[in-house]
Amino acid sequence: MPLMTLDEAIGTLVHEGDCVALEGFTHLIPFAAGHEIIRQRRRNLHLVRMTPDLIYDQMIGMGCARALSFSWGGNPGVGSLHRLRDAVENQWPQPLKLCEHSHAGLAAAYCAGAARLPFGVLRGYLDNDLAGHNPAVRRVACPFTGRQLAAVAAINPDVTILHAQTADRRGNVAIHGIVGAAREAALAAGRVIVTVEEIVDELAPAMNAIVLPHWVVTATVLCRGGAYPSYAQGHYQRDNAFYQRWDQISRDRAVFSDWMRQHVLQTRDHRAHLDGLRAAA
Repeated sequence: MPLMTLDEAIGTLVHEGDCVALEGFTHLIPFAAGHEIIRQRRRNLHLVRMTPDLIYDQMIGMGCARALSFSWGGNPGVGSLHRLRDAVENQWPQPLKLCEHSHAGLAAAYCAGAARLPFGVLRGYLDNDLAGHNPAVRRVACPFTGRQLAAVAAINPDVTILHAQTADRRGNVAIHGIVGAAREAALAAGRVIVTVEEIVDELAPAMNAIVLPHWVVTATVLCRGGAYPSYAQGHYQRDNAFYQRWDQISRDRAVFSDWMRQHVLQTRDHRAHLDGLRAAA
């Protein structure tokens, strides 16, 4: 497991046209990695995420995405993702293909991908019309009972990117707190990048934590504050003011573009970038 800088990891492991999952449920959202993808102008990406929020709004608005597989999209506690909505309704800055799931459906797709199975099965999608709009959802009959079930096509990202609290020097990664689908998204992927708050000699035992073994992780990046403005349990809190302010920034194309140019594109050093984002909030 190599230790890389953020620009090296994105430059080496994220390619034009890739299927890319940036996971992290409520906290540990890999904002810094998403911003580096924007700076390196990766295009034609198929983005996957259980809850696309501000980082995907930014990536979509900056023209990184051709498709989005997701299970909920919005600015948590505030409202719509205006860049996502503009791409769907007005094809700006380019058309965006949607593949909408429930949380359970997308989790099943990740689990199937992690197990290298062609699809996942669940009781769901039977009382709504998502299957009529999503070709990745089909009906199957249970071979034992004949009962109708939903099948969801497996998702195997080319790259999964996570943020975590800690890695050790061998490359094992510990994730504490709300885990979401981080483990499944990592195991389903062809390549895995993990940005972390700290690197230690040994991982300490902890309750409510998972460990990704070093052979799962392609590259580790020391990136303190890499989840800001989301939170990293045990390190810093969520910046709610930033989420609230984003609603106004993202409503207007010109305001959004100017903000991204000033606070993302023009800042290469991560520490300076992080300081600028906090000041902007």
